[in-house]
Amino acid sequence: MVLAALWPHGHLLLASPISAAVRLGELACTSAFWRPVGASVAHIFGGFLVGCALAVVLAALSARWRLVRELLAPLAAMVKAVPVVSFIILALVWLDSGSLPLFISALMVFPPVYLNVLAGIAAADGRLLEMAKVFRVPLGRRLTGIYLPAVLPYFRSAVSLALGLCWKAGAAAEVIGLPASTIGERLYTAKVYFQTPDLFAWTAVIVALSVLFEKLFLALVDTLAGKAGV
Repeated sequence: MVLAALWPHGHLLLASPISAAVRLGELACTSAFWRPVGASVAHIFGGFLVGCALAVVLAALSARWRLVRELLAPLAAMVKAVPVVSFIILALVWLDSGSLPLFISALMVFPPVYLNVLAGIAAADGRLLEMAKVFRVPLGRRLTGIYLPAVLPYFRSAVSLALGLCWKAGAAAEVIGLPASTIGERLYTAKVYFQTPDLFAWTAVIVALSVLFEKLFLALVDTLAGKAGV
């Protein structure tokens, strides 16, 4: 009775796993479910790909030129330290809600991938590099034969962490920015109207998408590693 008095809507705020699973099944049978899923995948996984590409390119430049490395070090440290919600709120000043999840996802992916790729480049066998220089081995063969085997284990570890980070950060950006027809918008609506089964169902979708894309992307990296002989 005391709990009922303190928490009058308690029956609305809790949902059993069965009711959440049933609701997820109901949602999955509608087009209103797949549109937000597609939009969120485009925003968040697109941000992951952009962040990865930018991190790899800048890591290569940092390994080549010390000035670039010194300029990027404070940025990487800041992104790691500052709470993601601060970046989301600041980014809303300059970006529209549709671009926000992509930007935040890319931003969260950048530090782990950049730092790990930079460490991988530094771990390349110096004797092999010296030999390649002496025998004037073409740059392409040095990249595939020396740098790629050194970098791939570091890159794999980084993307495994980054994929989880980008889905959490991207979903948070969608909840705050509320771009139309996204998973974040559906989560916010479920919260406002106390639709607890919907809330748990959409949360399960985010977890499932995160795991699925991590498995698929790591499988692709492992395929590349096998071809590189790692």
